[in-house]
Amino acid sequence: MAAMKPRTGDGPMEVAKEGRGIVMRVPVDGGGRLVVELNAAEASSLLECLKKIVG
Repeated sequence: MAAMKPRTGDGPMEVAKEGRGIVMRVPVDGGGRLVVELNAAEASSLLECLKKIVG
């Protein structure tokens, strides 16, 4: 049986420029993170979509 390790490093949402891409790390219910890499055009599109929802 594999040893169960506690999930660490969940932390807050982060967005960072790494090289040519933009990396977004979003905490997920139940532990862990969703990591998404975007280019500038995709990030702008995401921003516009979020603005419509949030206001």
